Amino acid sequence: MTTAALEARGLSKSFGRPAVDRLDLTVRAGEFYALLGPNGAGKTTTLRMIAGLLRPDAGAISIFGIDALAAPTEAKAVTAWVSDEPLIYDKLTPLEYLEFVAGLWGIAPHETEARAAPLIQLLGLAPHANQRTEGFSKGMRQKVALAGALVHDPKLIILDEPLTGLDAGAARIVKDVLTERVRAGATIIMTTHILEVAERMAERIGVIAHGRLIAEGTLDDLRAQAGQRGSSLEDVFLDLVARDDHLTADDAQT
Repeated sequence: MTTAALEARGLSKSFGRPAVDRLDLTVRAGEFYALLGPNGAGKTTTLRMIAGLLRPDAGAISIFGIDALAAPTEAKAVTAWVSDEPLIYDKLTPLEYLEFVAGLWGIAPHETEARAAPLIQLLGLAPHANQRTEGFSKGMRQKVALAGALVHDPKLIILDEPLTGLDAGAARIVKDVLTERVRAGATIIMTTHILEVAERMAERIGVIAHGRLIAEGTLDDLRAQAGQRGSSLEDVFLDLVARDDHLTADDAQT
């Protein structure tokens, strides 16, 4: 039996009120998984716990069989995290930033160069490889952050709204790089509000609302759950969330 890329069991986190509520989530090795939900549903909190940036109040996280709470360093060594607000060092060039990140992972300098050059090329950063990033647009900064996340060749790539603020050209480049990573055997879990991206790229889709996974499967699976054969992901998503809102409201009144 193949080890899952990610298994989260009973994952919970509260900030005065529950943000994630006993969430169970499994992502298979080698798949592209999209986690969708309305604002405040708990998507980012879930991903931050999986990435080891936020400790859950309860629950367990396994990444390729590694207990991420008991062995966080080992789990992070096979994981990449890219947020919607790229955090890079303004005084470094893209090449210097990749050298810095690679050094943190203990990658030898000669190997760093071999890894960095293709990433710089793939992400369209070659003309700016030796320019300080302080003057870069958000799209360019996002591409630098993605390159830094990929330089240690992670097996699990966690992306929180990676296409937010990107123009069409930059978004296409990022999508192509992510698709190629999955083809090469990596696993991706991504949140996005751009439902067409999830519809086109994800093999399976999870819908989260009120900190709980309310639906999961292929687009056809979700259509069946919503009773909407042939509908777009947008229509299915809105219907599933509206049903959950109604049930939650009923539960609150009883």
